[in-house]
Amino acid sequence: MSETAERNVLVDVRNLKKHFSKGKNVWGRTTEVLKAVDGVSFQIRRGETFGLVGESGSGKSTVGRCLLRLYDYTDGEVRFDGHDLTKLGEKALKPFRRRIQSIFQDPYSSLNPGMNVLDLIGEPMNIHGLYPGEERKEAVAALLERVGLKREHLYRYPHEFSGGQRQRISIARALSVRPDFVVCDEPISALDVSVQAQVVNMLEDLQAEFGLTYLFVAHDLSMVRHISDRIGVMYRGRLVEVADSDELYDNPLHPYTKALLSAIPIPDPRAANARIVWTGEPEDAERPPLREMAPGHYAALPE
Repeated sequence: MSETAERNVLVDVRNLKKHFSKGKNVWGRTTEVLKAVDGVSFQIRRGETFGLVGESGSGKSTVGRCLLRLYDYTDGEVRFDGHDLTKLGEKALKPFRRRIQSIFQDPYSSLNPGMNVLDLIGEPMNIHGLYPGEERKEAVAALLERVGLKREHLYRYPHEFSGGQRQRISIARALSVRPDFVVCDEPISALDVSVQAQVVNMLEDLQAEFGLTYLFVAHDLSMVRHISDRIGVMYRGRLVEVADSDELYDNPLHPYTKALLSAIPIPDPRAANARIVWTGEPEDAERPPLREMAPGHYAALPE
């Protein structure tokens, strides 16, 4: 990789692994391990949206939580702006926690029901020493208006809002500390279909306005194509394909990717969509690594 290209990389994930203990014997020793993430490597460039897709249990949300350091890694590295987050203690991590924020799937469970909107959005500002005194209230009000809510909502509580409004509050909270990178962990899947497009369009506008970089985790393949610059496809804890968004949808190479794409509903009853049934791989099957099959298009296919 050239020096210029390397400087353009904000997030560099190298052979990331996260294993969970599934069972222990009478001596307390682990007898069974769940390999939720098992050797994942990818890069996210500054200002782009990297989509991560796969069925439930594929490990895509676990990757996002590892990037946020909500989980400690079993192995591998996560480098952010050249710094290896794996080796940093909590005190050294604090500046990076400001720069790396998150938007979760369910805004109702991720917002403290006992805090009003001013406190919910203002708390991260307080933790990181931003906007002293009365300036904080004005900053929160400005963020509320930027995400489509009103100043009069400052003293309301999460239960007084709709699902879409609560997610807008979550987005405002993520932006309150002026981050560089936002992990969007299925941020629209809990919303009504009529609201999903509004939230995605707003995320795109905010990205352009604030120069944000996104990891967008989702299972809605059509929406991922709309928002993502590049997409990684996960299966059983590993990446099986990575490519530019249009390239992946127009020319999928891995059988699992083809099966996922064939499941996307076509809003035309006259259009035939041949569903590909993915039978999976044996648990002990040898899985090939990602190889570059075309410029920028990687797939885990045998040679």
